[in-house]
Amino acid sequence: MGLVIKAAIGALVVVLIGILAKTKNYYIAGLIPLFPTFALIAHYIVATERGIEALRATIVFGMWSIIPYFIYLLSLWYFTGVMRVGPALGGAVLCWCLSAWVLIFCWSRFH
Repeated sequence: MGLVIKAAIGALVVVLIGILAKTKNYYIAGLIPLFPTFALIAHYIVATERGIEALRATIVFGMWSIIPYFIYLLSLWYFTGVMRVGPALGGAVLCWCLSAWVLIFCWSRFH
């Protein structure tokens, strides 16, 4: 049952983004994915299954995970100036994947 609730929350977020994208304040649609919907779920699961110390480590890793998201946004901003939206999104996702891989590699090695 918990999985159904999580899926419903995810679907609700997608619908909200779609609605906001059609308003005069369309830019707010970019803020909605940053609401910690999935982080709340992840933090609850980690805390209940692994304990508070694991939760605290997850929180610190989450702080570092802002870097790949920033790289995604920065590269998307750049790519949209030099190519069409589809390839720009693909390139930005690739940048996110590479920077996330570097983050995971560094975290695993030094933490």
